[in-house]
Amino acid sequence: MKDIIRDRLNKMEDLEQRRILKDLMTGVFLNLVEYQETLNKQIEQRVFDEVKNQEGKYELHITLIDREDYDPIHEFLRPMLSSDLNNQVLDISGVAELVRNGGEIPLFSLFLEMGTQQIWELLSSERIFKGTMITNAGEYPLFFKLKQNLSYINEIEKLYQSFMLNGMNWRTINLPYIYKFVDCVLVGGEGEPAIHEEVKEIVVSLEEYDVYKRSGVIPLWNLERISQRNTGFPMPAIDRINFEHTLSLRQEGVEHGYLVDASEADVRYILRSEDRLVIVTPRNESGEWGLVKIIKPSLTNLTHFPYPTFSNRRKEQFTVRLAENKGLIIRSKAEILRIVSSLEATEGIELVEIQILDPVKNGQMLGDTSSLTYSLNSFVSDGIRTDHGKPVMKLGFRLEASGRERIPKFLEVDVLSYIVAEIQRYFPDYRCEGAYL
Repeated sequence: MKDIIRDRLNKMEDLEQRRILKDLMTGVFLNLVEYQETLNKQIEQRVFDEVKNQEGKYELHITLIDREDYDPIHEFLRPMLSSDLNNQVLDISGVAELVRNGGEIPLFSLFLEMGTQQIWELLSSERIFKGTMITNAGEYPLFFKLKQNLSYINEIEKLYQSFMLNGMNWRTINLPYIYKFVDCVLVGGEGEPAIHEEVKEIVVSLEEYDVYKRSGVIPLWNLERISQRNTGFPMPAIDRINFEHTLSLRQEGVEHGYLVDASEADVRYILRSEDRLVIVTPRNESGEWGLVKIIKPSLTNLTHFPYPTFSNRRKEQFTVRLAENKGLIIRSKAEILRIVSSLEATEGIELVEIQILDPVKNGQMLGDTSSLTYSLNSFVSDGIRTDHGKPVMKLGFRLEASGRERIPKFLEVDVLSYIVAEIQRYFPDYRCEGAYL
């Protein structure tokens, strides 16, 4: 606009008219033009802040550690459940009542250092194991069975709901340990301890599975739930119905990722910038907002973990950023290879074979019963497709020597399940299954 005005002024031959028009434009119109350009730049920057690739701030890292060895001031890892740090106090009255009247009581959880498929077979057998409750007055035989521990899986589902509420792209979390936690459920016993007796220890014998049993082990990840009060007063939104609540991220650190943890009724949409979140909500009063803080991993970490740390980190590649921003999937083998190569978890694992099989062969369904891998995103549904009748995409992988050194034997199938789950996310029209060749 300034160039157009300058061009018109230069073409005026009458110098007096040119001077008058120049003063008029400089005093009124140009200020209006500059103001409009400033507003346009602000809107443009706001749009760029919305679509900016912040995927690296939402990478999840996970590992295991003994409860006694956890460092409460660790740089970035936190317990998946804060209750894991509490000393478990057993209610002897509940044990006595169960022994007397029957029923079931989950007492504690264990980590089984074995293949997930073996664990599921053990759980489905509903096998009864013997145990002993040791008190200050004697010992009492108890009977247990194992059930899958769902507390950590529920945390993953809650996190998925937060991603959806915040309009963020969900990526499968590489959590090979989670499905190996089981609850020891008390189902009966002999003898009845008195109420005044003090429980010193409860021992469970898993017989031939005792060598795989690990107690006192808890999972850690780089996620922390915090709360923050909005800065200033709520401002009316542009729709004149809702209100904008601004949360500053500077005190917590702008290098971390943040998700608003609230009910769907409280959030209309969320605006993001480098140092703040703006929540558009029907709430017209200031208050506390829950946040999920995904902590950026620290490179100065000196803590030693007995188990490897896994993550859903992607390699920093131009093609990865371009594909994520465009959101377009090319249905080809090259696209599958790109997805696999973009994952850091595939180091030492090579995709060597892709087969598309009919969903029905000889009158029998193919898929789940013969699959080595399992679903990690069972809580994700598009509400349209079902697994029934889908073609099966059989993915064959080769585990190289470097992969065997990096991944413990009992986690090989779990890491493969993560890779297949990421491919499944891009190809929902197929039922993806993986195997080592």
